[in-house]
Amino acid sequence: MAAATGARIGVVTFPGTLDDRDAARAVRLAGAEAVALWHADDDLQGVDAVVLPGGFSYGDYLRAGAIARFAPMMDKIVDAAHGGLPVLGICNGFQLLTESHLLPGSMIKNNHLHFICREQVLTVENASTVWTNEYAAGERITIPLKNQDGQYVADERTLDELEGEGRVAFRYEGVNPNGSRRGIAGITNARGNVVGLMPHPEHAVEAGFGPDSEHGAKAGTDGLRFFTSVIASLVHA
Repeated sequence: MAAATGARIGVVTFPGTLDDRDAARAVRLAGAEAVALWHADDDLQGVDAVVLPGGFSYGDYLRAGAIARFAPMMDKIVDAAHGGLPVLGICNGFQLLTESHLLPGSMIKNNHLHFICREQVLTVENASTVWTNEYAAGERITIPLKNQDGQYVADERTLDELEGEGRVAFRYEGVNPNGSRRGIAGITNARGNVVGLMPHPEHAVEAGFGPDSEHGAKAGTDGLRFFTSVIASLVHA
C-alpha cells in the first residue's frame, strides 16, 4: 500500500470521526500518501487533496456538521477549495460541505427517522469531476450506506440548477433509502473539485471485503475509483 504517485491526500479527523482510518487506507490502496490532518490545526501540510470522512463530529449536536464547520482546519479547507483544491466529503463530510456552503442544500434526518445501514446501488450521473473521472456516466456501482441524517434537501430552484448544470453526481438506484430530494445521493460544485455524497466509497476498495457489485472479479471495489480518479486528475493537472 505504499504511495506510488507522489500525491498527498489529507484525511481530517474531528471529535467523533469514525471513518478516518478507512479513508486513509483507501487513499493508500489507490497509490497516494495519506496525510493525517487534525481539526484544531490550521496547516494543510501542502496536501494535494482533502477527504472529510464519515462519523458523528461533535456527536451531531445542533445539526450534523454544524459545530465542526467552525474548526480552524475547515477555514483553511474552504479557502483552498475556492482556489481549486479537490475536496471529497463522505457522509458527515458531505454534511460539513453543506454547512460550510461549499455545496448547496442541507442534510436532515432520514424520512423514516431510523439509522440505515445497507449496500446501496448508485447511478453515476457526472463522471467529469476530479473525484469521478474514472467512472462512466450512467454506470451503476454498489457502495455501503450508513446514516441517520442522510436526507438531502434543497429548494426547487436549487434542485433545478443542480439538474440543469449537471451537478448531480450520484443518484440512488431503486427505492430511495432516506427521502433525499429527487433521489440525490451526491452532488458537485460547478468547478468539479468539490464532491459530497452520503454513501461510503472507502468501505468498497478491496475485492472480497466490499459489497457485491455488477463488476465480476472486481466486486467489492466500486469505491476505489473515487481515489484513483483524484490521483489521475492531480497527475495530469
